[in-house]
Amino acid sequence: MTVPPQARALLPLVLPALLVGVGSSLVLLLLSFVAERLQDLLWDTLPDAVGVSGTSAGWIIATLTAAGLVVGLIVWKMPGHAGPDPATLGLVDPPLPVRMLPGIALAVIVGLAGGVSLGPENPITAINIALAYALGMKAMPRTPAAEWVGLAAAGTIGALFGTPVAAALILSETVAGPPDPRPLWDRLFAPLVSAGAGSLTTVLIAHPTFEIDVPAYDGPHWGDVLSAMVVSSAAAVVGLGAVYAFPYLHRAFRQLGHPVLMLTVGGLVLGALGALGGHLTLFKGLEEMKELTAEASDHDAGNLLLLAVVKLLALCVAATCGFRGGRIFPAVFVGVALGMFAHALVDAVPPALAITCAILGVLLATTRQGWLSLFTAAVVVPDLDLLPLLCVAALPAWLLVTGRPDMLIEEEPHKMDKSEISASAGPAGPAGPAGPAGPADPAAPAAPSNGPAS
Repeated sequence: MTVPPQARALLPLVLPALLVGVGSSLVLLLLSFVAERLQDLLWDTLPDAVGVSGTSAGWIIATLTAAGLVVGLIVWKMPGHAGPDPATLGLVDPPLPVRMLPGIALAVIVGLAGGVSLGPENPITAINIALAYALGMKAMPRTPAAEWVGLAAAGTIGALFGTPVAAALILSETVAGPPDPRPLWDRLFAPLVSAGAGSLTTVLIAHPTFEIDVPAYDGPHWGDVLSAMVVSSAAAVVGLGAVYAFPYLHRAFRQLGHPVLMLTVGGLVLGALGALGGHLTLFKGLEEMKELTAEASDHDAGNLLLLAVVKLLALCVAATCGFRGGRIFPAVFVGVALGMFAHALVDAVPPALAITCAILGVLLATTRQGWLSLFTAAVVVPDLDLLPLLCVAALPAWLLVTGRPDMLIEEEPHKMDKSEISASAGPAGPAGPAGPAGPADPAAPAAPSNGPAS
């Protein structure tokens, strides 16, 4: 049996895609492991050693302020080596020079361990893209440089969410470039191999889950259609409030002038917010949202609204003062708290419906990624009966957010000079321009200007 030309073109990409996917997952797991061990030290071992509570207001303020100081010193003492201003970056961007990666890794570990309200998405993706680009261009210099960007982005997204479906949905939204007559599966074949390898590696080693504990949804009702649209739209409006506040907060921190001062003040503000909202409003939010829903009876409507507002403010402060991290996971916590608030206000709205629609609305506003928002809401409360309602609820929320500003500071994108290209790609140099990721085809991936602003 002869092998069609299309298959012959795809087969050489399988091994590089597998290696990039597995490598992307291992980098994520390694940095997460180090951050978790440091987190245990900062929030359990040290407070016990000095005889205070790790959830006390004083400890929260002191730890987050110290985290800001340390990250500020990393950014200051490694000038240009801790990456560009994170407020200007999305989930997927062009590859950075390898020399920046140690600073980025140190900054994200300290931020994650210190309780900063950001996830690992953006910096982990940046690290994996830079590594895949540098190593790939040395090993296979004739392969278009953007190919490695697409493979690393897909592998990391698959590893982050524990499924290649997330990468497929995000990449299908970011397809750009010249028209391509090939089927979508041919165009996304290599990135999906990478995403599958990354997700399987994460699942087999870490067994991640996004699912929260909420009462089972008893099936759609006519009234649920209106409830879904109202909740998603209201959550989108709340998310847009953060989007519009983003550039003002960024400008305010930049007025301080020095990275150590910006991040120390930012850590102090985060500490004050954490003291106000409590320990549930700290960290990236995935474990905290599970704790929140498990203790739903302990929180009234006022407290739930406070948690949502504090977490959203903390997300904006952390992302604008200079901490390295992503915005998707904290935004999911905000959606969970807002959904529980909606259920507390109107008991007739099922909690599963309220939570998923609120997640959908907040993510639509903060990421401007429809498939990502639908997917994330669906995996937090995995119930097929909710999917039709989520699709309907997305429509009015999208009308509210489309055309609005992105949760991103628009600045001149980073451009590598000749020395940086040499440091990243080695003597061979890049074989082609590195686009921001999300392939239009296996040979020439491209991405939107901002990507999901996780």
